[in-house]
Amino acid sequence: MFKDCKTGGYNLESTYADGQRLIALILLIAIAYTCAVLVGRNSRSSGLQKYVGRLKELQQLHRRHSAFWIGLYGQLWVGAMEFWADL
Repeated sequence: MFKDCKTGGYNLESTYADGQRLIALILLIAIAYTCAVLVGRNSRSSGLQKYVGRLKELQQLHRRHSAFWIGLYGQLWVGAMEFWADL
């Protein structure tokens, strides 16, 4: 989650927010993060993950993409692939 809120997703450190604005931003990111993870888990359980990038790199035991990444970018990936297939 730490990387997802920083350079891996929402890029929190480049906002330079402080005080009340930082608290509001963190609350908004927490809500958006929860939504992205829920969508990612739903996509994974419905079988969408096999269409989103490479599942695993060779000789690695862990998945390539987290539930957060699938929830945030998975729909865009599948939409782009459908667009190019239709084109």
